[in-house]
Amino acid sequence: MNKVRIKTDYITLGQFLKLADIVDSGVTAKFIIQDGLVKVNGEVEVRRGKKLYNNDEVTFEDKTYVVQSDH
Repeated sequence: MNKVRIKTDYITLGQFLKLADIVDSGVTAKFIIQDGLVKVNGEVEVRRGKKLYNNDEVTFEDKTYVVQSDH
């Protein structure tokens, strides 16, 4: 499990995918999210504006990333 630190209370799913180096652009994030390839806390998520908070888990291609907020 990879921990990804954020400096705010929350981050959107699209921003998180870029921050965690899962994707290289917002366009790529949009397409993989729309295609149902990303899970948040075990559920498929299709909204790139979905807010992620401390300890939320994002899964893509059998890798899990955990949001770690400094707030």
